[in-house]
Amino acid sequence: MHEFDLVAEVQAMRQQVSDLHSELTRYGLVIWTGGNISGRVPGHDLFVIKPSGVSYDDLTPENMVLCTLDGSVLQGTLGSERSPSSDTAAHAYVYRNMPEVGGVVHTHSTYATAWAARGEEIPCVITGMADEFGGPIPIGPFAIVGDDSIGRGIVATLKTHRSRAVLMKNHGPFTIGINPKDAVKAAVMCEDAARTVEIARQGGALVPLEQAAIDSLYLRYQNVYGQSEDARR
Repeated sequence: MHEFDLVAEVQAMRQQVSDLHSELTRYGLVIWTGGNISGRVPGHDLFVIKPSGVSYDDLTPENMVLCTLDGSVLQGTLGSERSPSSDTAAHAYVYRNMPEVGGVVHTHSTYATAWAARGEEIPCVITGMADEFGGPIPIGPFAIVGDDSIGRGIVATLKTHRSRAVLMKNHGPFTIGINPKDAVKAAVMCEDAARTVEIARQGGALVPLEQAAIDSLYLRYQNVYGQSEDARR
């Protein structure tokens, strides 16, 4: 890829990641400056991530921070005068160890974080969860913010799970996707599932879905839903 193409790819990812942060506020998944989105620059060992401590209203493509996959800021680039998100090391670890991942999102959305505070996975008891996550949304281990410990927990949990969301114990949800938009969708759906199942449990015992039904729903949603007949062939 020529240098011009790389510059264009980085700029496009800056714009996408910056714009997508408005979805976190739109769906009520974050408060104040908490939460973050990152996106891998396609074809390069680089990713773009939200700067630390900047108001959502003040986020722009220019103040997104460009990092290498070891979590270091690429000095001399736009936004490099700012500190990247405190979760940068975690995002970097995910990208290094899950090459299929192109986007990572972290929020402290209320219901999902409540499940994390109990150290409890969200059971798959509604078809929407089966569609989106292919089973329960699992709990990841407790880890301290600042190094790659959270990233290690995310990878260890999701490497053997169909879910694109993990509830890090006593912390909150992290989601992954093939690109940042996909990871944001998973964050929105994770909170929706957490809220719905919590409310359902308050009314009585949950009714589990059979594994065969979960598998069927997941395969249909992932491979057929929303596609035209031509696309399916």
